[in-house]
Amino acid sequence: MIAPHRPLERYYSDAAHREEFVRRIFDETAPWYDNIDALTSFGSGDRYRRRALERAGLTKGMRVLDLATGTGVVARAIRAITTDVLGADPSIGMLRAGNHGMPKIGAAAERLPFADASFDMITIGFALRHFADLALVFNECRRVLRPGGRILILEITSPESRIGRAFLGAYMGGVVPLGVLAWTRSRRAAQLMRYYWETTRDCVRPEVILDALRTAGFADVKRHAELGIFSEYTAVGKSTPVSLP
Repeated sequence: MIAPHRPLERYYSDAAHREEFVRRIFDETAPWYDNIDALTSFGSGDRYRRRALERAGLTKGMRVLDLATGTGVVARAIRAITTDVLGADPSIGMLRAGNHGMPKIGAAAERLPFADASFDMITIGFALRHFADLALVFNECRRVLRPGGRILILEITSPESRIGRAFLGAYMGGVVPLGVLAWTRSRRAAQLMRYYWETTRDCVRPEVILDALRTAGFADVKRHAELGIFSEYTAVGKSTPVSLP
């Protein structure tokens, strides 16, 4: 098992309660999620996501699974390139809040209800930190990808330097939650933003993610970083199944 971060006891008592907490907080904050995303990205999120998809090799006609799709912020960028997109997320609240004209299904990334070799590409947008087991998720992703299919994982990486980490923490863990609270009047939405920062701060380092992808049977595993903190992990699925121990 490869947990993306240690249990955060401020939010749930132990790892066994993590999944319930994550699902509930996303369900309860779904009505504000798109606006919060626009606010925190200063309106540049869609443009950045589309560039990342193009760098990862997404082209017209490819069939894409957008994992942890939420309200569909990554799926919107995908549909600007190819229309064959399916969104999957365990939060029914997030799926209901997103209304972008694409098919969606309630499903956890650790237990994908799809046949082997079903997709040309899988995307995971800023949600890797919310999974329970990266080894299981990556093995499932490789299973449902067609041979030669690609995976793109977008994530925020906490800086190595103490100063950089303190600056990002002051923004993501302080300024953003306060701004969201003032705007939405929702303590739960503000808590979500604090949780975002703490999972970012404590997330395993890029080398662990890259190694987990290789172990799951992916090839050509790479990380591209924008501004030092926006990580784009890409890899290509092999045709030989990989069994978890």
